[in-house]
Amino acid sequence: MSHTTKDKKKMLSRIRRIKGQADAIERALEGDGACEDVLQLVASCRGALNGLMAELIEGHVRFHVLSPEQKTLPSQLEAAEDLISVVKRYFV
Repeated sequence: MSHTTKDKKKMLSRIRRIKGQADAIERALEGDGACEDVLQLVASCRGALNGLMAELIEGHVRFHVLSPEQKTLPSQLEAAEDLISVVKRYFV
């Protein structure tokens, strides 16, 4: 089972919140929202997308790079954890 299938409900909920944030940006632009408000909405949406991206990359590394069906060497696990940590700092 893929990590996206396993966490489907959680990810769909997350993307629906992001969709709501994008809709809020559209409403603010249509309603002549203040520049600061639009910028804040865009920043919030970007942060949410970055968080989703970091989560997807982590799942990809854990389930496809470090295949759960195969034995993982301690050095591989440490390298994967380092990569995941860097990705999270970069995106979040």
